[in-house]
Amino acid sequence: MQGKFITFEGIDGAGKSTHIGFVTDYLTTRGKQVVSSREPGGTPLGEKLRDLLLHEKMHLETEALLMFASRREHIAQVIAPNLADGKWVLSDRFTDASFAYQSGGRGLARDKMEALEAWVHHDLQPDLTLLFDVPLEVARQRLDATRTLDKFEREQADFFARCRAEYLRRAGQDPGRIVVVDSTRGIDEIQAELADILSRLL
Repeated sequence: MQGKFITFEGIDGAGKSTHIGFVTDYLTTRGKQVVSSREPGGTPLGEKLRDLLLHEKMHLETEALLMFASRREHIAQVIAPNLADGKWVLSDRFTDASFAYQSGGRGLARDKMEALEAWVHHDLQPDLTLLFDVPLEVARQRLDATRTLDKFEREQADFFARCRAEYLRRAGQDPGRIVVVDSTRGIDEIQAELADILSRLL
C-alpha cells in the first residue's frame, strides 16, 4: 500500500517544527512507519546545498534552481522510495515554501516556479499540507528569542508579509490539500486540531 506524504509549512517563526514530533508520535502509535525529513536537505547532497542556500548570497534564479535541485534528489532518494514502501513521509517544507519564499518573497515570476514544479515532480503532491499561520509580529518575536538567524530569517517584515500572502494564496487555491492552522494558540489546542485532521486522513 502506498504511504502518505505530509508537509509542514509556514513563515519562519510560525512554529511548524514544534509539531513534527507530535505528528510522528501520533502516526507511530497508530501503526504507521514514519520517515521525517526536511527541505532544503534530507539527503547528503541536499544538506550541502542547504548550507549554501541558507548562508550564501546568490541570484534569485540560482536560489530557486538550487532549491529544486535539492528537492529532486530528496524525492528520488527519500520521498518516493519510502512512499512506495508504504511508509508515511513527513517533510519540513516542500514546494509551497519555494512559491512563498522565492516567488512571493523574492519576486521570481510565478510561471517559472510552476515550470520547475512541473519538471521536478509533476506526478507528486503532498496528501496533506499543514500551513502554520501567525501574524508577522508574533513570528518575529519567536525568532528573536531563539538562535542565530540564517539569511532568510534575517529578512525584513515586508519580505515575510509577501511570503505569508503567497502561502495563503496557495491555500485558497487548494483547500483540499492545504489546511491553515492558527499557530497563535497554545500547543495543546493546536495539537488537538492536528489529531483531528490526522484522524480523518487515516
